[in-house]
Amino acid sequence: MNFKKSAFAAITSVSLLTFSLAGPIFAADSSFKDIDSVTGKNKIISLKDQGLIKGISDTQFLPGAKVTTAQGIQFISGGLQLSLAAIDFNKAPLASSTFTKVKDNAWYAEAFINAHYNGIEIPADIDPAKPMTKELFTNLLIQGIEKVGNLPMINIVPADISDADALNPSFQGSIQRSLKYKINTLDANGKFHPKSEITRAEAAVMLYNALDYLKSKTDIVPQS
Repeated sequence: MNFKKSAFAAITSVSLLTFSLAGPIFAADSSFKDIDSVTGKNKIISLKDQGLIKGISDTQFLPGAKVTTAQGIQFISGGLQLSLAAIDFNKAPLASSTFTKVKDNAWYAEAFINAHYNGIEIPADIDPAKPMTKELFTNLLIQGIEKVGNLPMINIVPADISDADALNPSFQGSIQRSLKYKINTLDANGKFHPKSEITRAEAAVMLYNALDYLKSKTDIVPQS
């Protein structure tokens, strides 16, 4: 499966994001009005101004709102600009053919399809309406950037996570890599809080960090 086209789109977006941090893009009329005291404010605005995330309106982001699984997949699929452009099908795939709880006419159906066919392993019985945990979002996001960027496997010294016993064992590797990639950090007590339900602000910051890492490790030249 060829990920070059979606990978280049993601890298191009990050280049623009990095440039925007130093420019006048943060003028008052371009900002969400409800994130002034939010950690990672500039990252959220950068993602918005590049069209990679949306608020509930042009001026409201609802940073503290919990992210549903549907919204989490949309964050990842939209943020990495996943598409089916580089994949050949005899007929357009349907979400219901892969996911038991995703209706084909749901607003998030395309995001699920794009993520699945770009190599992100989403459980077939996942419930789009359930809140998304930090460990699940991390696992899917890490899969996404590693597939998009065709990143090599790396050997790391595992971080000492104080609440490691709370981690889903199948997510441990991706969580450790997220710490190595600086997409996530542990709190002052060395905890990851894997079962916490992530907020929109947390998801956006993780997405920005993931794109930033992808840009730093990938050298993709567009095909003429």
